[in-house]
Amino acid sequence: MKLAPEYEKAASILSSHDPPVLLAKVDANEEKNREIANEFQVQGFPTIKILRNGGKVVQDYKGPREADGIVDYLKKQSGPATTEIKSADDAKVLIGENKVVIVGVFPKFSGEEFENFIALAEKLRSEYDFSHTLDAKHLPRGESSVAGPIVRLFKPFDELFVDFRDFHFEALEKFVEESSVPVVTVFNNDPSNHPFVVKFFDNPHVKAMMFINFTADTADSLKLKYRESAEQYRQHDISFLVGDIEASQGAFQYFGLKENQVPLIVIQHNDGKKFLKTNLEPDHIATWLKAYKDGNVEPYKKSEPIPEVNNEPVKVVVADSLHDIVFNSGTNVLLEFYAPWCGHCKTLAPILEEVAVSYQSDPDVFIAKLDATANDIPRETFDVQGYPTMYFRSSSGKISQYDGNRTKEDIIDFVEKNRDKLDQQEQVKDEL
Repeated sequence: MKLAPEYEKAASILSSHDPPVLLAKVDANEEKNREIANEFQVQGFPTIKILRNGGKVVQDYKGPREADGIVDYLKKQSGPATTEIKSADDAKVLIGENKVVIVGVFPKFSGEEFENFIALAEKLRSEYDFSHTLDAKHLPRGESSVAGPIVRLFKPFDELFVDFRDFHFEALEKFVEESSVPVVTVFNNDPSNHPFVVKFFDNPHVKAMMFINFTADTADSLKLKYRESAEQYRQHDISFLVGDIEASQGAFQYFGLKENQVPLIVIQHNDGKKFLKTNLEPDHIATWLKAYKDGNVEPYKKSEPIPEVNNEPVKVVVADSLHDIVFNSGTNVLLEFYAPWCGHCKTLAPILEEVAVSYQSDPDVFIAKLDATANDIPRETFDVQGYPTMYFRSSSGKISQYDGNRTKEDIIDFVEKNRDKLDQQEQVKDEL
């Protein structure tokens, strides 16, 4: 684990900080620690949480993953939630040019507006930098004569700053969350863009992503037309990102895209449904997005090609053949969802082949496998959280997940208990 030595180094440095900042670790795989892992909703590893006030306040750690960055981030997290700006030099150091900073301008550091600002800073301090001042003249951008109370959010994109005067806590929080996101997030190799990319993928909105070659002749025209559409649709709970193909190889693999399809737009819903437009021209963007919003674009499904020859004992299923082989074949099917890199899947493979061989003379049972990293699967039917995952669909349509031992005997026993026999199938047909 790359983080482990950096975390240890940071822990050693921070133990002598005044006051000390304690770093701890928990092995969430151990049975005795499962309860604490569930309490903190740990979904993946490593997960880092910041605990304050004896654990009463819990926040996600969103800082760097190397020792010096961890130290700097946590030193700031252990101090006041917001820093006073007393001069233009303070403002220059605290605001900078590459991050979001929220500054409260007040005639005095008291009153309901100031208290609400402090409460907001405490809640969101792990995500944003907060400062406060008595004099807007210290600030680098915006009207310098305001006495407040006002909140000025500085950002390194779009209009560079925006002011807000509603100090109700919920309104303040919504303002910060919405104003700190670019109209179009840029996904390239510039590390200063990384926090905004993370925020883009973490948000609950529908995600529209345009992938292009940033050095192509049409890049500027595509970005301009895309931004125009983003400004039109961003109030419809759609977030927009433009990615350079050089930095987006992971996304291409995830969505099953090819570079010869660029320029392209892919839209992803939270339920996994996707929509795709390839080989874009600038004038296509507005027209296609309108067609998508009007419900006139068919969902896109990632699928490997259907194999021309499929005569091995364990049949190969892809997204485009899933319905024919599993749902519409009228047979009993045991389907394994696997990943090519999964060690447990490789161990299971010869066992599954033995099971398949034992059913080769039985036309009523199929043993099959599907690469879940290269094919979309209907998540409403199959809950695949890890690999391998096996499901059985009887010929009459009953679906059950296999959670037994991965031995030939146990798998065959499960199939026999759950399959529909031929006489049962005939009875179902008669009833229909």
